[in-house]
Amino acid sequence: MSNVVIAVDGPVAAGKGTLARRLAAHLGLQHLDSGMIYRAAAARLLETGGQPVDAAAAEAAAKALSADDLTRPNLRDQAIGGAASKVAVIPAVRAALLEFQRRFVQTPPGAVIDGRDIGTVVCPDANVKLYVTASLDARAGRRHAELEARDGSADFKAIRAEISERDRRDMERETAPLRQADDAVTLDTSDLDADMAFQAALEIIEQSLKQQGNIAIESPASA
Repeated sequence: MSNVVIAVDGPVAAGKGTLARRLAAHLGLQHLDSGMIYRAAAARLLETGGQPVDAAAAEAAAKALSADDLTRPNLRDQAIGGAASKVAVIPAVRAALLEFQRRFVQTPPGAVIDGRDIGTVVCPDANVKLYVTASLDARAGRRHAELEARDGSADFKAIRAEISERDRRDMERETAPLRQADDAVTLDTSDLDADMAFQAALEIIEQSLKQQGNIAIESPASA
């Protein structure tokens, strides 16, 4: 299987990130969480003393981004997240990181990349496109369970409302809104656990690649 690109899109809390990482490991492909590259660019910017409101400095940080930046241990820090939300709205930063993503997936043997505009904007020619979704209640329930396990305090109604509002923003934003690509296969995980979703996705990928005439590789998981 030569340089295969698998795009995994979908709304928040649908399970696409976990699924994409597992698929990449199973298939022996690289994995890229597109949301983390904005955090990585912000981390690089702050490290050099730059400010998120400085468009030129933010663009320079984005253009200098490397795969090593994605392994920084502090990418989920609150300060990094705040800076990332500011640099993400700068057009030049988005353009630079779009190029980064496209270069990433062009590196053999290919990649599984997840986000909200992968199949529509970043990789419109991806070999396989999955649109991973779930009902609002299912997604809110998962996030609620996650937060309950973390600190024992979570409000389901508030979480549900927050996810609903996030969906609205993602779908209505002017730049690269969340939508399903015309040739993407829908994978509804509302009633699936992680193992079931993985098996369903793997079947879709294998069938699609077979139809395209690609030769499947022997995955590290089965070797």
